[in-house]
Amino acid sequence: MIESILLAVTRVSTFQGEQGLSGATGFFFERDDRLYVVTNRHVVFDEPSGHRPDRIELELHVDAENATVVQPFPVPLYDESGKSRWKQGVDSQGEVDVAVLELDRAALPETLVYRPFTPHHMVEELDEIEVGASLLVVGFPLGFHDDMHHLPVARRSAIASSFGMRFQGKGYFLHDARTHRGTSGAPVVARMSLQRGRRTLPWTLLGVHASRLDVTRDLEQDEALGLNCAWYADIILTLTDPAAEIAPAPAAAAGTPVANAPAPAPAAVAPAPAPVVAPTPVPAPAIALDAPRPKAPAAEVAPAAPVTPTPATPVPKPAATAKP
Repeated sequence: MIESILLAVTRVSTFQGEQGLSGATGFFFERDDRLYVVTNRHVVFDEPSGHRPDRIELELHVDAENATVVQPFPVPLYDESGKSRWKQGVDSQGEVDVAVLELDRAALPETLVYRPFTPHHMVEELDEIEVGASLLVVGFPLGFHDDMHHLPVARRSAIASSFGMRFQGKGYFLHDARTHRGTSGAPVVARMSLQRGRRTLPWTLLGVHASRLDVTRDLEQDEALGLNCAWYADIILTLTDPAAEIAPAPAAAAGTPVANAPAPAPAAVAPAPAPVVAPTPVPAPAIALDAPRPKAPAAEVAPAAPVTPTPATPVPKPAATAKP
């Protein structure tokens, strides 16, 4: 039987028309009767690099007895009027690099095999997670994966900053792992100590990996820090809260107070006024999030270190062995 964490993650490919653009990682999140795919915002829209795909394609397992059988599942990023279909957030420090897309259950394969995260997989008490705690990052680095069984790979990581505090005022924490392009959107998880087995999903969802972090350094004398940014997973609770749905807008006002703590149920977000929508595709609706995180002691915030984003760029297909 396949480990449940591997079935929670899906390969994400981006397209503009018929042209393939990039490969990344996503994972399933289920809330009430709704199913979502979560990835990074820069996977579906990245203004600085000009990355503007019009759809993504997921690779879905459809045979519980044979992992080699998969089915591509296209997900449009814009509706017929040109409005974006994903949701993203913005806080007092700027945009949050997480995007959530609801999947049409009626269009999904009837035999879909997957294991979604739910609100019950979120951290309930910040004290449960300490600096140095062992983590896994599950994804498709450089597109590499078991291309016979279409399964991702897992890399070990560890908490590298105080969990529950916004590192340098940003809505993410640091983790120490060797990461590559293609890992964008990967879930960062910790094992639940009281649960075992492959039938359930015994993992706590801590964050969404987004990018490597580096500082100004002597490239000849100093190695890269090897640190990464993972956005706190509780942003997903806000973005999947029906009460938080707002009219599509290029951006939302930063700093609107809402709860932003790991908890089974997030606070509602006040709707924003509907803007005039241009006939061309517009970025995702943004949901404003509060800057401070509860239960974290006050700290003086130093200037943010430069972040080297993990760009959504074409990745080579790894060599595969001959299939029987």
